[in-house]
Amino acid sequence: MRRKKRETKRPNIPAAVLHWILFTRHYLVRFPLLTAFFGFLLFLFAAFAFLSPLPPIINHHNHSSQLKNGAKAEESTLSKETSSFRVPRSGGRLGSHLWSSRSSKFYYGCSNASESFENAAADTRKKSDRYLLIATSGGLNQQRTGITDGVVAAYILNATLVVPKLDQKSFWNDSSDFAQIFDVDWFISFLSKDVTIIKQLHAKGGKALNPYRMRVPRKCTPTCYLTKVLPVLNKKHVVQLGKFDYRLSNRLDPDLQKLRCRVNYHALKFTDTILEMGKKLVQRMRMKSEHFIALHLRFEPDMLAFSGCYFGGGEKERMELGKIRRRWKSLHASNPDKERRQGRCPLTPEEVGLMLRALGFGSDVHLYVASGEVYGGEETLAPLKALFPNFHSKETLASMRELAPFSSFSSRMAALDFIVCDESDVFSTNNNGNMAKILAGRRRYFGHKPTIRPNAKKLYKLFMSRHNKTWEEFASRVRTHQIGFMGEPNEVKPGRGEFHENPSSCICEDSAAKARAGPTPTPQNRVDEGHKDGKENINKNETGDVTDELSIEDDQDLTDMDYVDNGTAVKGKGLPGEMLLEEFFSD
Repeated sequence: MRRKKRETKRPNIPAAVLHWILFTRHYLVRFPLLTAFFGFLLFLFAAFAFLSPLPPIINHHNHSSQLKNGAKAEESTLSKETSSFRVPRSGGRLGSHLWSSRSSKFYYGCSNASESFENAAADTRKKSDRYLLIATSGGLNQQRTGITDGVVAAYILNATLVVPKLDQKSFWNDSSDFAQIFDVDWFISFLSKDVTIIKQLHAKGGKALNPYRMRVPRKCTPTCYLTKVLPVLNKKHVVQLGKFDYRLSNRLDPDLQKLRCRVNYHALKFTDTILEMGKKLVQRMRMKSEHFIALHLRFEPDMLAFSGCYFGGGEKERMELGKIRRRWKSLHASNPDKERRQGRCPLTPEEVGLMLRALGFGSDVHLYVASGEVYGGEETLAPLKALFPNFHSKETLASMRELAPFSSFSSRMAALDFIVCDESDVFSTNNNGNMAKILAGRRRYFGHKPTIRPNAKKLYKLFMSRHNKTWEEFASRVRTHQIGFMGEPNEVKPGRGEFHENPSSCICEDSAAKARAGPTPTPQNRVDEGHKDGKENINKNETGDVTDELSIEDDQDLTDMDYVDNGTAVKGKGLPGEMLLEEFFSD
């Protein structure tokens, strides 16, 4: 048998390539210096490839808590990003305008009564046989609104006010009374020219006076008080108004509005113990940085469950929050997508951080976070901490021993957060609840310190589509959507929104100083000046949207809630004593 020749398989190399290899081999052998030169170039190329940073890690899950390695999340802290979306460490070029408003110096708080405003010492105001008691409702800041409006109600009724009772049986379960939160003697003396206030009812003829209990409708006007409460007060002499929260109209004459401001911004002063601890926290923040942001995060499980929103945590989140939601037996089922489209869902910690970075705050900024238990814990906070590593809270600034007198009382802990947020250079909210509203109004009254309120309706659309944008496009849109939501003077038309958030009757303009200074930049001009490199691509429709946001300020009555005594909630409009979602979960 003929033996088959063994076939040798040769690599299929094109002739041109083979010729080039043989050519270079021939010359490299003959010229060793040329060989060394090419070897050196090859070494440099390999070293450069090894030392170059890896491309950003992409997170494809929608839930911020899935970013488990927060330290590496600085440039990968978005959901469904493309490689073109790179979050910078630096914020922007706004400089000092990040921390103050250019036009704030032309406005100041003014709450003195006019000459025509009758005071408690006037003969026509003396009525010693009418006593009004106020039983407040909710957490610290909701109760603060009740106390403020209670003083005005006592003035309208020409009654002696008994120091208000704080809510000790609500969700917050705090046993503190008025004198343990506020300086009661200062409260009485400061308002003595407006309303007569006593600490407690005295027995009459050896018998204790039992007040007649009643409620007034929500946002009751002065006429409402005179027709519904005054006849009862004249007959019973002692009346207690229960669940007293948002029971006074927003629309009052200027002198009554100024009385509100005197109560809220001057008469309600925390006790020395609370003030001293609050000041320590502020001083410790100042020691770390010249400027700092305070963030009211509001991402607690109860808040999220009650909102009815979905935050991308899958079936586990739906089960956990659904279980909490069942506490409110009469709470209607909600449509999470609709809630978010309408701007009723809080931003995730990741989204808050991205908003702040887009507005110009870099990773070197110090952040004080006022918050209770965050849903998802450290995993949820990881992206925010990656964006702002200088992350602080009262628990990190103070020892357990220092916080011991406050830690068992939710209102006292809330008061400490209130002080730090009030003293911060920039305050950012994550929902428009009581603390956000009270602080926004207070910061307007005392110099229009920047107060950032997320334009959640517009930002929702932006966050949903951010994976299709570069960072520059995303940041530009954030800055545009936030025009009118930054705490600038005249952002909200007088009389619109809650008075506690926009105390327009108590803010005066220094027209002479404004005229001497010349024209001030508009909010849009400030955005353009601060971000000339931001590639502002704002089409006519987007500009129109911004105008709508500035001119249309809703009355926040879209999620009315009524919390009845058995702990259930009834949703709907026109119910007596309804309470907003944001108002209940705000402290």
